[in-house]
Amino acid sequence: MSKLIKYLKPYWWAILLTLVFLMLEVLAGLYLPTLMATIIDNGIIRGVVENTPQTAYILQTGVVMLGVALMGGAASVGTGYLAPRISAGAARDLRKDLFIKVESFSQMEFDTFSASSLITRCTNDVTQVQQLANMATRMLFFAPIMGAGAVIMALNQSVAMSWIIVLAVIVLLGFVFAIVPTVMPRFRIMQGMIDKLNKIARETLHGLMVIRAFGTQQHEKERFDESNKEIFDISLFVSRVMAVVFPAMSLILGGTQLLVVWVGAQHIAAADLQIGDMMAFMQYSVSVIFAFMMLSMVIIMIPRALVSAGRISEVLATEPVIQDPDKNSIKEFDTATNGVVVFDNVSFRYPKAEVDAVSNINFTASPGKMTAIIGPTGVGKSTIAHLLLRFYDVTTGSILMDGVDVRNTTQAEWRKKIGYVPQKGQLIAGTIEYNIRYGNPQATEEEVAKAAEIAQAMPFIQENAEGMQTEIGQKGGTVSGGQRQRLSIARALATNPQILIFDDSFSALDYKTDAELRRALKENVGNATVIIIAQRVGTIRNADQIIVLDEGTIVGKGTHAELLETCSAYYEIALSQDAL
Repeated sequence: MSKLIKYLKPYWWAILLTLVFLMLEVLAGLYLPTLMATIIDNGIIRGVVENTPQTAYILQTGVVMLGVALMGGAASVGTGYLAPRISAGAARDLRKDLFIKVESFSQMEFDTFSASSLITRCTNDVTQVQQLANMATRMLFFAPIMGAGAVIMALNQSVAMSWIIVLAVIVLLGFVFAIVPTVMPRFRIMQGMIDKLNKIARETLHGLMVIRAFGTQQHEKERFDESNKEIFDISLFVSRVMAVVFPAMSLILGGTQLLVVWVGAQHIAAADLQIGDMMAFMQYSVSVIFAFMMLSMVIIMIPRALVSAGRISEVLATEPVIQDPDKNSIKEFDTATNGVVVFDNVSFRYPKAEVDAVSNINFTASPGKMTAIIGPTGVGKSTIAHLLLRFYDVTTGSILMDGVDVRNTTQAEWRKKIGYVPQKGQLIAGTIEYNIRYGNPQATEEEVAKAAEIAQAMPFIQENAEGMQTEIGQKGGTVSGGQRQRLSIARALATNPQILIFDDSFSALDYKTDAELRRALKENVGNATVIIIAQRVGTIRNADQIIVLDEGTIVGKGTHAELLETCSAYYEIALSQDAL
């Protein structure tokens, strides 16, 4: 929680102003019972006893009471306006920093924090902290001042009855400290369960077609219901505990008032206390109890907010494994080579893995040449692409482009030279033009159209009446898999990259479109370094260099014809696809 207090610093002026309003509100609350006691004792009762109406005195004091009440009301309105502004502003800044932090994460961090957990931390957890900040801004300042002031004023009215306030406060605090250890562990469990529920919901919504295809709707429903019921049970328990809190506090408050009247009546009968003083003491005792009730509400909210704050701080405190070098260590690219990629004895092992995913990878990809990588599933082909993009850092060895190690330049500068098309085309809700321009917002209409033409996307774009302005659904849900891949390819081409990486990006294309796309690439991006990861031999048979992977190592390197003669692993792949 202490790490999150810094988000309140920009609002110091609002906090100071809130303190001023709170002080005015407290002064009004402390002064009104005294004025009321004065009216009762020196106005009403004195007039009855002396049979001389004290109308002028009552009106004069009443006007003062009205002015004090208006001042307190205005201060309360000011506090009510500023406190939400402070908490909402701090929550906005916190969400922004969380989002920026998550954007800076490497794939290593995403392997640690699940997407569902990060969503919960950026939304539900921030909301819990915001609610506490909103209440704390008012109550943590108001309640202690009001409580201390009310105690002093109550003692001024009657020292003999002060034990009643002490007894009420002891009972109230004992009740609160009995509740907190009961609910605190449940709040921590609840936030974890919300993560789990979000994960199940996310998996179900993303995989709905697969679920329907296999007829497992009932299984997913039961899985969701089970997680949902867990949250229901723990929420019900917490709600039942909290349901006892307010009636119990009201009982303590009512009992205190009753005790004040009973004891005060005895003192009045003994002529030790006036009626107005007893009424004022009752108001002050109520103010003391009310102040402790407000503190108790904050104390009860703190456990869940602390759990959420801890989860937020965990994300903010996580430093990405992949860091940019300091400014003095950044190396400049050799413009003479302009796109030469070198894997120099590269090995990589995933966290907690016992063996390397890839080991001793050595090859050079040159501008104007197509380098292809092929091999069975799970041999590390996509890992090579991820290492080149610096989603992970190599365990040993180095990756160089134009003579510069990937670790000796900024990630932004490095990736600016790369056009990447992932295995699964990821599109963003918006128009087709927006998606193609995503990597290069400054691209002209001609460049966008050219990229779409090379990617063989123009035919289906022109089929729509809106053309480039056709809206794409979230994650590209309104287009087919092949169309999604072609738009992803167009997006990469629109950045005019020096290096193009296709990570099995032609798998959803028919053979005719595949061939036309490769021919268009050769004609239009001939100066770029092209790296294609593929499963189909037909896609890469004309590559200038084919690298064959098996169990994470290179077992063959050469052209299609050379590998058929020298690499048995490649020969078997080609034979299985009738691509000899």
